[in-house]
Amino acid sequence: MADRTGPRRGDQVRRAVTLLGAALLSAAAVPAALPAPPASAAECATVRDCDGPSVRQSSADFVVSESQFTSMFPNRNAFYTYGGLTAAMTSYPGFANTGSDTVKKQEAAAFLANVNHETGGLVHIVEQNKDNYPHYCDAGQPYGCPAGRAAYYGRGPIQLSWNFNYKAAGDALKIDLLNNPYLVERDAAVSWKSALWYWMTQKGPGTMTGHDAMVNSRGFGQTIRSINGALECDGRNPAQVQSRVDAYKRFTQLLGVAPGADLTC
Repeated sequence: MADRTGPRRGDQVRRAVTLLGAALLSAAAVPAALPAPPASAAECATVRDCDGPSVRQSSADFVVSESQFTSMFPNRNAFYTYGGLTAAMTSYPGFANTGSDTVKKQEAAAFLANVNHETGGLVHIVEQNKDNYPHYCDAGQPYGCPAGRAAYYGRGPIQLSWNFNYKAAGDALKIDLLNNPYLVERDAAVSWKSALWYWMTQKGPGTMTGHDAMVNSRGFGQTIRSINGALECDGRNPAQVQSRVDAYKRFTQLLGVAPGADLTC
């Protein structure tokens, strides 16, 4: 959820504000937190339990092997383990597990390419610009910022930030991230889950989730729009867009699939 390959820049605050409306809506209506009828096929992409072939049974079902993961991120921080990612995927069984084998691999590559860009190759766990930390408390929320005004900075593979996003993600994952946001930087599985929560359920400044963009053949460019479109898409920062696209092409090549069309935004 950040525009950087390393440290955050001042633009991030403006970009995070653009996500406020969507994030507030998601905090008010998270599928995992509400009673609901039996899940549809589409809803099996979320944390809800589903029967049938879409439910991942083990890491052996993931289309990216551990050796491929290591090749993608040769300099990654030891915190970002392959096991942490595969453990997190049990909460979102539809991730990289929907559609044909090609689509599954394209989605995995798209998610990991965006994560690569957000964290500098899975190097950074927390936001590097500490001056931004106090900005991510929306005191107007009824639940406030119980962990402290400066506690909701970017963390994890997607750099989750703002108190309302920690609240919404925690409600969906049934983890109290509002009171303990530090779990996202201390527990690898929780950290990966926070990224998958955003990828699978949040549209951000875009019109669809990253997951929906890939499984519905809308193109990698739409995943960029959902993550950081307000600052990068429509000619705002073509170099950053190209950085994401280059990583996606590398990862699809490693997985033996074509990248598809509509790669930019």
